[in-house]
Amino acid sequence: MKKYIAFTFLLSALLVTVQSCKKTTQEDTDLYNEIVSNTGYTYYVGTPGIKASSGNSPHGFERIRFNSIAQAALDSNGKLPAATSFPDGAIIVKDIYSSASGSINLYAVMKKAANNSAAGHGYLWAEFETDGKTVVSISKKGSSCTGCHSGSTNRDLVRVFDLL
Repeated sequence: MKKYIAFTFLLSALLVTVQSCKKTTQEDTDLYNEIVSNTGYTYYVGTPGIKASSGNSPHGFERIRFNSIAQAALDSNGKLPAATSFPDGAIIVKDIYSSASGSINLYAVMKKAANNSAAGHGYLWAEFETDGKTVVSISKKGSSCTGCHSGSTNRDLVRVFDLL
């Protein structure tokens, strides 16, 4: 009986842990709604079309876009000047495609929100499927993102400027 109770407890704990990893918060839903429209977004000059990801990106084929707040921080070459930061509200979306000619199947998102308690390194980090399903929740504070992005502190954790 003790083994059964212990097994049931461990199984319950595992299920709770798995469910919390993919739990969609209201903040996730709000961010998803901000990024699903191309209205007000500009594609990065380095990705005028779909490109294979550069460096050690896990994302595959991609195209990067910026909201108007992020776009306003870029210089005449379309890059964030070295040693500067994006203002709060800046959103960078990596549209991830199934192949070079395919359709979007994932959005990887960074939103500058330095004073938000869910921010990791000053950003809200998330990944969404095109139907809005959360793949990586804001609540994770970029734990699966910041390892790679921290290598690009020169341009406010945004790697695309140094890779393309």
